[in-house]
Amino acid sequence: METRRIQIFDTTLRDGEQTPGVSLQTEEKVEIALALAKLQVDVIEAGFPVASPGDFEAVSQIAARVKGPVIAALARANEKDIATAFQAIKLAERPRIHTFIATSDIHLEHKLKMTRAQLLERAEQAVRYAKSLTPDVEFSAEDASRSDWDFLCQVYTKVIAAGANVINVPDTVGYTTPLEFGALITYIRENVPNIDQAVISVHCHDDLGMAVANSLAAVAAGAGQVECTINGLGERAGNAALEELVMALNTRREYYRALSNVNTQQIYRTSRLVSTLTGIAVPPNKAVVGDNAFAHESGIHQHGVMNNPLTYEIISPETVGVSRNAIVLGKHSGRHAFEERLKHLGYDIDAETVNALFVKFKDLADRKKMVFDKDIEALMVEKAAVRPEWYTLIYHHVVSGNQMVASASVQLKTSAGVCEAASCGDGPVDAAFKAIEQAVGFPIGLHDYQLKAVTAGEDALGEATVWIERDGRTFSGRGLSTDVIEASAKAYVNAINKMLAVCGFPAIEQAAGR
Repeated sequence: METRRIQIFDTTLRDGEQTPGVSLQTEEKVEIALALAKLQVDVIEAGFPVASPGDFEAVSQIAARVKGPVIAALARANEKDIATAFQAIKLAERPRIHTFIATSDIHLEHKLKMTRAQLLERAEQAVRYAKSLTPDVEFSAEDASRSDWDFLCQVYTKVIAAGANVINVPDTVGYTTPLEFGALITYIRENVPNIDQAVISVHCHDDLGMAVANSLAAVAAGAGQVECTINGLGERAGNAALEELVMALNTRREYYRALSNVNTQQIYRTSRLVSTLTGIAVPPNKAVVGDNAFAHESGIHQHGVMNNPLTYEIISPETVGVSRNAIVLGKHSGRHAFEERLKHLGYDIDAETVNALFVKFKDLADRKKMVFDKDIEALMVEKAAVRPEWYTLIYHHVVSGNQMVASASVQLKTSAGVCEAASCGDGPVDAAFKAIEQAVGFPIGLHDYQLKAVTAGEDALGEATVWIERDGRTFSGRGLSTDVIEASAKAYVNAINKMLAVCGFPAIEQAAGR
């Protein structure tokens, strides 16, 4: 049997950004989109343009700047949404309008307040209008897995006739099971008379932990496109994880006889970038990209792997971009060695960026005996600073102990000069955060805080992540340093900069009673 090519439709920037607590700026979205293009996904769903001016701008920027993949924009089945989506993606090399409407009886009755006949007409009209704007149109039947199968086939027949070249079968609420979902795909193939004119796509959610299994069952049944996200991000329990889907097809190619075009060596880097920019940490035991994915604690396992990695490793770490060579450079290493290591790790960046990163590397190398690959990867991700950057941490001083009240003083650089403040708190980190809040002069709602070591050792680079809230929205910030207090303070300032980029100063000042 011939090996089929499965299209990978990445919706990290649309469904993935709907993860609670995730709020990405336009430049961050563009950076992720560029990484996805380097990953060689087939389709990037850049966003939902009608949702907000910010979403429209991000989709427009991605369409204009990202080359290679199809750039898709989501739209409900109405003319306003579809027209707005097209305006956002019209500059893309390969634009796609992705329009959707629910087809299950529970949605028809309780959400749409429509009859089946009305829905058929709406779906057909939407696809016909989208087709008049761009030749590439995808139609999704929301809640397909809980829809009547015969009615679903009627809908797909109508929209394909109207011009849809991709029909999507979503398991919107993560309700189905692999055997059941595979049977549904087979039923669609056998009961939609014009199915040969469209690619069958699937979009599975992970509410019951079966998103990847359901997607793979659909591939086995004949689906030609899989919709997924980096690290499985998404609403509620998330979506099918791209890295798991791609590596399952890659590792079990003799079973599925289906492969993707994804450059697997970019998987780990893309996962880390998305994790950092979204503020959503990857669990250590996460398949393929977790820190423990290639760790072997058992003595029997270690012995086997040393003799032959295939004894306990079905995926080579290098295949997904994880290097076995952990220790790389030190403080005496020069710029050329640093640049060569970046190339070895798969980064292709301009000379100006290399110079900026080398300065940070030398600063880090002065604090550490050895610099690891993961340290360099952390510096690579940190280069995506918020623009404009209202506040920059210049100085911090903390006094703390178990028999005294912790106190902190900070100094921040701003466009208007330098501001500084001091405060006490319940521990050194709390004191630093309160001092920063005093310095910026407006209240900040701390939602969550996380600290972890990037690598092992007493001089390990610390990575702090902070989540703050404003007007019902959550903003994450990240900081790196061998000093965990400094890393925490940097993360707090980074989160404030992100918040200001979205909310602006006027709203903040008004909220502060100025």
